[in-house]
Amino acid sequence: MTEYAWPDDPSPEQVRRAWPATVSALPVGTRVTGQVVIRRPFGVFLRIDGVPHAVGLADIGSMPPDASLPALGSRVSGEVVWHTDHNHQVRIRLSEWIDHS
Repeated sequence: MTEYAWPDDPSPEQVRRAWPATVSALPVGTRVTGQVVIRRPFGVFLRIDGVPHAVGLADIGSMPPDASLPALGSRVSGEVVWHTDHNHQVRIRLSEWIDHS
């Protein structure tokens, strides 16, 4: 898998069907851990521990100017800051970005 390839699991349909349960399990302010599964120029996508059909996104909008994106496969932690209903993403602010500033 390259840093730009989308993993096979979960499928977009699984993510869509699980969205109400995802929002319920991960309210704003929830601390999460997970693994970086995709790196893109605008941020990283995370597989969130304990919520298998959740798609987490930590975007560069919450990244300090002198920080960098975590590596593909790295374990990270952070806080849920928003739910993006139109594309079923859980927005995450990474702890390393908070501690970095």
